[in-house]
Amino acid sequence: MKNNSTEVAKAAIRLAISTREEEKNIIEDFEKRQIQSAAVDIGGDLINSIPKIIERALVASKKTGIIDDSHIYEGAVAGATKDAISQVDQKALGLNFGGKLGIARAGEHIVVSLFISIGLLHLNDLAIAVGHRSIPEKNVD
Repeated sequence: MKNNSTEVAKAAIRLAISTREEEKNIIEDFEKRQIQSAAVDIGGDLINSIPKIIERALVASKKTGIIDDSHIYEGAVAGATKDAISQVDQKALGLNFGGKLGIARAGEHIVVSLFISIGLLHLNDLAIAVGHRSIPEKNVD
């Protein structure tokens, strides 16, 4: 089955909104559909956490084999992550947050989804965002 950008985005979103308990089964299901995926917890003060969020996305992507150790792939993950962050940064400006990144790749599509809970006293707001990049497909030998 050929996965398009919409299917890959759905996979990344599903991982971002999943619980840690659901995560392993979801990743195994995606593997059967030839979608590589990973998830990572994030949190803190959003503005000060941006470099750490991008770093976590890169580490998770490399560790799970979603991307190779190359500036082309690293730039794609960093760019997609930054795009997702920029979609929620005004909402979370100066506030603490906690949440997850979902990362998915199939073929030339890589998507990073961000799902966060933004804390303000006892009131929490929610935000979700998606960043996408097209990258060269992996060589299949």
